Amino acid sequence: MQRNPGAKTIEGELEEALFRAGAVTEIDRGKPKQYDFTRCARTDKGVSAVGQVVSGRFHVDPPGFVDRLNANLPDQIRVFGYRRVPEKFSSKKFCDRRRYVYLLPVFALDPFTHRDREAVMASLGSGEEYVKCFECSERGRKNKITGVVGKLKGDSFDAKSLDVRSDITSNNSCALSKFCYGEEEKERFNRILSYYVGSYNFHNFTTRIKADDPAANRSIISFTANTVISLDGIDFIKCEVLGQSFMLHQIRKMMGLAVAIMRNCAPESLIDTAFSK
Repeated sequence: MQRNPGAKTIEGELEEALFRAGAVTEIDRGKPKQYDFTRCARTDKGVSAVGQVVSGRFHVDPPGFVDRLNANLPDQIRVFGYRRVPEKFSSKKFCDRRRYVYLLPVFALDPFTHRDREAVMASLGSGEEYVKCFECSERGRKNKITGVVGKLKGDSFDAKSLDVRSDITSNNSCALSKFCYGEEEKERFNRILSYYVGSYNFHNFTTRIKADDPAANRSIISFTANTVISLDGIDFIKCEVLGQSFMLHQIRKMMGLAVAIMRNCAPESLIDTAFSK
């Protein structure tokens, strides 16, 4: 849900449908700020929400506004209804919670598949050394990594020396993996995800925000992974996170750390370390 010049997006289709349905004037066409257009959540490029709420100043008369909108929208996009709201209402500012669902392949939690370089190196060191390794990875692996495997430059590491298979595909990993998301694994993964619940400083889970920036403080209401669904013969874990608001890359970084802990590539205490300034 955003505008990407040169690409078709849900927001772009909706804006054009609003104009064609008579809700937006010709002079305001393509200028959403002119009619105070806002959406309750903004999704990343190439990602779309199942449901959204938008707000703005629209001409809804005569009756049949929703039908006119849907008649000008692609079949994949539907408007279900509208409500009149106070003049200063903003769907973005007045949204008090947002729910995101991530589908994670079960085999992704198997500690014996896809052991990448950082995971292998981290498993040989302490939690502090893992943080150093992670920081190095974030900077493009240009810095030296010390304290994990002696003094070693990131670009000189030979994965073959640790018998790491790099040519295995996701499907093959799933086929070879006997990992099962049973009750014990579910209990542990949900415990790890529960560490995120509450109000914390998530500056380490986004980009371009400093630790002392108040915008880094976010509240997570719940984070669970209780359901397994099957798609094309592959089992996926349904991970649901409910929070007031999220920053760029925050959820995927939260998921990444939780997966690393489940795969025994990082200690559970690393989440508390990530929350510290």
